[in-house]
Amino acid sequence: MSTKHEQILNYIESLPVGMKISVRAVAKELDVSEGTAYRAIKEAENIGYVSTIERVGTIRIEQKRKENIEKLTFAEVVNIIDGQVLGGRSGLHKTLNKFVIGAMKLEAMMKYTEKSSLLIVGNRVKAQEKALNAGAAILITGGFDTTDYVKGLADRYELPVISCSYDTFTVAAMINRAIYDQLIKKEIVIIDDIYTPIDETHVLYEDDLVSTWHALNDQTKHSRYPVVNKQNQVVGVVTSKDIINKRIDLKIEKVMTKKPIVTKVTTSLASAAHTMVWQGIEMMPVVDEGYTFQGVISRQDVIKGLQSSQRQPQIGETIDDLIHKQLYSHGDLNEFSTEITPQMTNQLGTLSYGVFASLVTEACNQTMKKEKTGDMVIENLSIFFMKPVQIGSQLSVLPEILEHGRKFAKIDVQVLSDNELVGKAMVMTQFINR
Repeated sequence: MSTKHEQILNYIESLPVGMKISVRAVAKELDVSEGTAYRAIKEAENIGYVSTIERVGTIRIEQKRKENIEKLTFAEVVNIIDGQVLGGRSGLHKTLNKFVIGAMKLEAMMKYTEKSSLLIVGNRVKAQEKALNAGAAILITGGFDTTDYVKGLADRYELPVISCSYDTFTVAAMINRAIYDQLIKKEIVIIDDIYTPIDETHVLYEDDLVSTWHALNDQTKHSRYPVVNKQNQVVGVVTSKDIINKRIDLKIEKVMTKKPIVTKVTTSLASAAHTMVWQGIEMMPVVDEGYTFQGVISRQDVIKGLQSSQRQPQIGETIDDLIHKQLYSHGDLNEFSTEITPQMTNQLGTLSYGVFASLVTEACNQTMKKEKTGDMVIENLSIFFMKPVQIGSQLSVLPEILEHGRKFAKIDVQVLSDNELVGKAMVMTQFINR
C-alpha cells in the first residue's frame, strides 16, 4: 500500500499537461491535510511534474527526459527572468525550441521566427502580432505592456506573452545561462541512470526464514539482499556474514542489519560512490521519498558509471572541467603545469581557494591513474599553506606519494610559481576496486 505522499505524486502525474493545480484543491480531492499536499507539490516540482510561477500559480508541465533537459518550458522562462504573464497562460507548459532576438527589420525577423520559438522584442506591436500568427510566443523587454488584441491572440493560440523589466541583452544572457546550467546537470550521472530496477532484483521479506536466504543464494549466487516489509519499504539488509552459523528456522528480521544505508534515484553517482567507499559496503538499496524499494546499486554499477562519466563529452563546462583540460602532465614525471586564467580567480584577482583545491585534486587523480589504481575518492584534503597568485602566473603542481596501500594513498602536494612555493596540501584518498 502506497503512502499519502506517493498517492499525491501519482495523482499529480496523472493530471493533463497544462492543468493548473493548487494545494487546497489537491488536499480536498485526496482528503489529505494542506501541509501534506504542499510537501508533495514541492516534491513534484523537484521531479519536474509541475512549475510554480508567482502571480500565476502551479501548472502541470511535461516531465523532460534527460536527453532533452536543456529545453526550457515557457513557465521556466517566466521564473528565470522574473516575468509577468500578460496573455496565453494556458500555454505556459509548452517547451520552446529556440529564442529569437527581434533587433532587425520586421521581414528579416520573421524569417527566423517559427513555431515553438520565443521572440524577444521590445514595444513592437506589429512584430508581436506576426510572431503569434506564426506560432511563436513573445517576451516583451523593457517592462512594456501590449495591446488587448495581442493578448487576445495569445489566449486564442495558447502562446504566452511575457513581460519583464530587463533589457533584451540581459534577458538573452539570463536564458543562455539557464540552458548552460541545464547542460551541466545533463552530464551529471545520477543513480537513476545506472541502478538495477526492482523487477531485475531479488529481495527477502522480514518474515522469511534464514533457509530462504540459502535457497535464494543457490538460485542467484548473490550473497546480499535488501529486506522489505509488507508495504515494500526497506527495513534492512542481509548478507552472508549475517547468516553464518545461524539456525535456518530463524526469521530474517532477527539476523538482518537494521536501518541500512540507502540512496535515492536523484542522488549523484559521486555521492553514492563516496558513501560506499567510506562505509565499506558492496550494495545499497535504492528507495523513494517514502522509503519504498526501487532497486539496488552495486559497487560494480558505481565503477561502470564512473568510467562512463569520465568519457562523456563536456558541453556545459564546470570549473573542474576547465582545470581537467588546462592541467598539463609532463610525461612520466609527477609534475603538472597550468596558467591562471580569469575564470580561476576570486574577487581580488588572485587564485581562488576552491580552484586551488580542484588543481590539487586533479593532479592527484592523474598521478594515481599512472599507478593503475581503482577510481579515486578523496577522503580528506588539507590545504595548510597558500599565497596569493595573480592572473597569468604559471603554476607547477608537484604531487608526491608518501604512502600507497591496496585501498588508500597519502599524497603530499607542492604548488610553485616561478620556482617559489605558493601552496602546500595533504591528500588522503581511497580507491573503489572491483
